[in-house]
Amino acid sequence: MSVFRPFRFISKLEIEASALDIWLRMSRSHREPELPIDASIIAEFLDLDLVWDAIPDDEQGAIAARILPLEKLIEINESIPQLKGGFGESTIAHEIGHWVLHIDTEQVERFIRLNQKGMKVQVKPFLCRSSNLARIEWQAQYFAGCLLMPQHVLTELRQDKDLSKWQDLYRLAEELGVTISNLTTRLQDLGWIYLDADTRKISVDRAY
Repeated sequence: MSVFRPFRFISKLEIEASALDIWLRMSRSHREPELPIDASIIAEFLDLDLVWDAIPDDEQGAIAARILPLEKLIEINESIPQLKGGFGESTIAHEIGHWVLHIDTEQVERFIRLNQKGMKVQVKPFLCRSSNLARIEWQAQYFAGCLLMPQHVLTELRQDKDLSKWQDLYRLAEELGVTISNLTTRLQDLGWIYLDADTRKISVDRAY
């Protein structure tokens, strides 16, 4: 049996709204995330457990993380060093994105109830690979950027910063608890900055 939704196109606006909805729900519960953002607290709010563990490779190679839907468990592969630090927060937020966007949580709850009545329903884990460029992975990664760097937070934090200066961008990344690459990707997605790939020079849209 499966709890995975069929793939569909999801607009950036819809993904951003899904991430912001979690912030709003947490705010109503007086649990709005504090800076720097700890993605594990967001997972906990969504009733998801989180563990760092060694996940063995399968026939397709390394597995960065996996979700066990009926256990409501996210496992992050501690054997991949680059997943630590700011990348770790992004990885957790990425898996939360899969949970929100790609897993039918109503079906999960139904199967959990069936298991509690002795039916022994089994569901395959959701596997996530760091080298996977599938569209479903792009959606989860875009969600992660929206979740860790919502526009209203960025708007507030940028007030005393010049986004055309690297030192200010690094200061902003530190305040948010994200990597500089995640931050610049998010700011470019929003259209606030443009980063020249060759010169690394930053141009700022003064309209924002």
